[in-house]
Amino acid sequence: MSTLWVGTSWKMTKTLAEARAWATGLRDHLGGTASGGAASDGPTRDGAASDATRNDGTSGGTAPSGVQPFVIPSFTATTTVAEVLGEDSPVLLGVQNAHWEDAGAWTGEVSVPQAQDAGAQMVEIGHSERREHFGETVETTRWKVAAALRHGMTPLLCIGESAEVKEAGGSSAFILEQAAGALEGLDDAELSRVVIAYEPIWAIGEAGRPATTEELIEPFSALGGVCSGKVAGLLYGGSVNLDNAADLLGIEHVSGLFVGRTAWRLEGYLELLRIAEEHAAGRRV
Repeated sequence: MSTLWVGTSWKMTKTLAEARAWATGLRDHLGGTASGGAASDGPTRDGAASDATRNDGTSGGTAPSGVQPFVIPSFTATTTVAEVLGEDSPVLLGVQNAHWEDAGAWTGEVSVPQAQDAGAQMVEIGHSERREHFGETVETTRWKVAAALRHGMTPLLCIGESAEVKEAGGSSAFILEQAAGALEGLDDAELSRVVIAYEPIWAIGEAGRPATTEELIEPFSALGGVCSGKVAGLLYGGSVNLDNAADLLGIEHVSGLFVGRTAWRLEGYLELLRIAEEHAAGRRV
């Protein structure tokens, strides 16, 4: 059985104090401890077993069985969240974007090595808001995926079609083209480290409407036919909430959820982890 990924991007929200409080609550929920706390067994972020605690006494805790949690805060909160969660946390920490070049005259940008230095292990790439407002293209997503892989980080590739494309019946072809363009040239080992999040534009944000499970069967069938067993995960994102999360996880080829507003409240995220753990247990029966 594949791992279920459950994560959230905070977009442009949360102060440092708010980020610290959220991360502290998650760490405590997972049984982690702050510096000087008690020992706790559990996997590290890179999947290796932890004997007990870090040298400074911090323990990251243990993820829900069968679930890979991840959180993608604003750049300003990356180091704060990393420090709170601890180096051996089972929670993967990401950034919402990164440049394809390692360094240079790219004012306002952050490189993959800089993100990694700040504590991140994952890079979100190609979100529809980046494509619409900041000129992200299939070509730049390919460069960014390659950069993330080159530095040992997990690329989280976001794909999704507009309402117009959906209404014209072109959803599957559109997202397959986005994915193929971004993943062009990767070998099997590299593909196995990529996570894909299908986020239809018409279903995300405050103006989005929740997709029905029936609407998602065809695009995930198309993605699954090409990517299942080859990539690390196929996630769904778009108006995910506590009422539809279990049904979404039940769609064939869906191996996780990428969540917005519902997970910005810690209580919402913890409930999503519980739902995923319950679903993972059912898949093992």
